Amino acid sequence: MKKLFQSYQLNDILLNSRFVMAPMTRSRSSQGSVPNDLMAEYYGQRATAGLIISEATQISLQGMGYAKTPGIYTQEQVEGWKKVTENVHQKGGHLFLQLWHVGRVSSSKINGLQPLAPSAIPASNTSVYIFDGAPNNDATFISVEDPKEMTKKDIQQTINDFAAGAENAIEAGFDGVEIHGANGYLIDQFLRSNSNIRTDEYGGNAENRIRFLMEVSEAVVKAVGKERTGVRLSPFIKFKDMDDPEILDTIMLAAEKLNAMGIAYIHLCEADWDDAPEIPYPFRKELREKFKNTIIATGNKTPSEGEDLLEQNLVDLIGFGRRFLTNPDYPERVRQNAALNEITDSHTLFGGGDARGYTDYPFLS
Repeated sequence: MKKLFQSYQLNDILLNSRFVMAPMTRSRSSQGSVPNDLMAEYYGQRATAGLIISEATQISLQGMGYAKTPGIYTQEQVEGWKKVTENVHQKGGHLFLQLWHVGRVSSSKINGLQPLAPSAIPASNTSVYIFDGAPNNDATFISVEDPKEMTKKDIQQTINDFAAGAENAIEAGFDGVEIHGANGYLIDQFLRSNSNIRTDEYGGNAENRIRFLMEVSEAVVKAVGKERTGVRLSPFIKFKDMDDPEILDTIMLAAEKLNAMGIAYIHLCEADWDDAPEIPYPFRKELREKFKNTIIATGNKTPSEGEDLLEQNLVDLIGFGRRFLTNPDYPERVRQNAALNEITDSHTLFGGGDARGYTDYPFLS
């Protein structure tokens, strides 16, 4: 695993390895979507990752889609995140905050608001969750509600919210931010022709459908700098009713424009279930040709699979999700070819008020 353990220069940030801890929603924030001491401990435990990308973090109350997810739009939330960044930095780690707006993937039972979307099209067979006292503190899944089509004012407000969230993240001590443009959430909804049927400058052809992503990216770059801005995209993921035959060409067009903007990285969110389709080599090769800065690939990869992608120079960093969830010292376990912890209780993946299934996974002795 020579490549995985090499240091990497992400603009002016020297990462100790190519291991990235991928963003994972855990729903552990306190009332008011405020990060807390338990979250600081969780992230601090995993500071040996070359780079940590935080769990998805809503930029506004409107952008919230699941219970107990953290925010980055109030001063109390900023102060809560400072506990996280200070703990990670004290242990030599680096971390970016993922900026999130769920769009139509929400319910008024979450935030008291009707969801917003590029078009008034609900996502079929899509659920979000609340905590309502179910046994084992389980999340209760509920269907999303019909969204309202965003007005131009709504669009501009959301762009401003992304920029403000980025500024708040830097104030909270993050090394940079990642714009969440993947997995069927708001930006992805604008990108896809089946969820975006607008007839104005934000809909129709691919150039128009990427406009919202580009305007958000420009606003964030202006707020915190291109070297502190990444974008996550999921060209091959179709869940949340996002199957669009035009998406690959749309993503490639967006990649070209993001390259011209000079952002720090593109983060490919790849399917992570056992029989998921693999990203084809021609797509990876074309993306590498069109986007010259850092590329991160995340999606249920083994270290050897990640090493192979690095050796082929198709990507620069490899994201690992659940392996970091259960193994806070995952890079060292890979180095030693040590046994890995597995998920002990699926009830603790989302939600929970204590350390169980969160900060109690053991380190190597």
